[in-house]
Amino acid sequence: MPQQQPPAVSVIMPVLNEERHLRNSVRHILEQEYAGEMEVVIALGPSADRTDEIAAELVAEDARVHTVPNPTGRTPAALNAAIKASRHPIVVRVDGHGMLSPNYIATAVRLLEETGAANVGGIMHAEGENAWEDAVAAAMTSKIGVGNAAFHTGGQAGPAETVFLGVFRREVLEQQGGYNEEFIRAQDWELNFRIREAGGQIWFSPELRVQYRPRPSVKALAKQYKDYGKWRHVVARYHAGSINLRYLAPPTAVCAIAAGLVVGAAVTPWGLVVPAGYLAAIAAGSVPAGKGLSLKARAQIPLALATMHMAWGLGFLTSPRSLAKRVIASRRPAVMAPVAGAE
Repeated sequence: MPQQQPPAVSVIMPVLNEERHLRNSVRHILEQEYAGEMEVVIALGPSADRTDEIAAELVAEDARVHTVPNPTGRTPAALNAAIKASRHPIVVRVDGHGMLSPNYIATAVRLLEETGAANVGGIMHAEGENAWEDAVAAAMTSKIGVGNAAFHTGGQAGPAETVFLGVFRREVLEQQGGYNEEFIRAQDWELNFRIREAGGQIWFSPELRVQYRPRPSVKALAKQYKDYGKWRHVVARYHAGSINLRYLAPPTAVCAIAAGLVVGAAVTPWGLVVPAGYLAAIAAGSVPAGKGLSLKARAQIPLALATMHMAWGLGFLTSPRSLAKRVIASRRPAVMAPVAGAE
């Protein structure tokens, strides 16, 4: 009996200013160990580098690669444009600086079949290309850096609230109307929230790994994590039940350190115990996180940790209520799948 052909797959990529990694990212897709048909749809934002030129070269080199415009430059709009332009029953989200492991798509398709999940995802495996990026990668994959987030640090396979990137059944994306474009960040969480509300399952598996390239500078890392914190507060206001102690740790640390500095400068040097204690904690935590790295990389891990913590906490504390109100006003109810045989 002939073996059944695996389902065809559409890989969607939201891309903006990715000249450094785009070609390599697409190569990791096209070289997947997957027997089914595949297409790659790149949604191009208004990049200020050679991203568009590289994308055009990729289209000319391989008929499986296509592009669509994303004039807003916003990630959820790019994802929706790419979904609309794609055509296959399985939709794989990949970022322009993500590198899929060789069997990523085959494993994800198998897990969709085995679990019946609506969306499966795995580990965001940060890897650097220089000492600073190695330091950030170590911070991003350590519990002192990101707590117990399974898609950063690993964990057991099972149901999850959300996953990194995601491999979806197309009918689920179409049923929910795609991504909410008001969520400039945290759009994955919001979509997965609606999928779960509708009775669908989100499945995490450590079998799925995506190499992730960290931000190349302190400034870029700080902006990334400030945006994360700002949008995490939006999510907390959008869905009060989604907050936990892990998310409150960075803003608490920012407040405590700021208070300690003020008290230490204006009242008593004892106030400096808090910021000094924080610095000692991240210095100690960076030792196991930096195992196997160069001395230059290990020396920069405390700076990466402090940047992530303080920027995330500041973003959370300064997240405007007006942003949450606008996002809440755009709330889409979860759409339930029709019952088979219903009139």
